[in-house]
Amino acid sequence: MVLSRPRDFRALQGDGFVRSHPLLAVRFRRTDLETTRFGLSTGRKLGGAVVRNRVRRRLREILRALAASFQPGWDVLIIARPAIVNASHEEIAEAVGRLLRKGGVLGGSTTA
Repeated sequence: MVLSRPRDFRALQGDGFVRSHPLLAVRFRRTDLETTRFGLSTGRKLGGAVVRNRVRRRLREILRALAASFQPGWDVLIIARPAIVNASHEEIAEAVGRLLRKGGVLGGSTTA
């Protein structure tokens, strides 16, 4: 499921907590929904539209591969940082996995 409404993004800003990595930052917010919803933020600092769309495609593919392991009841916003543009798929996948585990979305519990 995808985060798309401005209201959901505002809620993440207000109530959520952040975990970060040089390639990306991730905002987490606990919800009482039965699914985990994701939003992707790729700002203009990354480059032109082609570059931003490529980053979004790469992140969606990584999330698709991890989907079976998601814990229910989270809103997650992944914010790409400029270093992600030159990172390999493996580096991005490792960073996403590490941050989602730290946030409690991939098994375990959160320390927030």
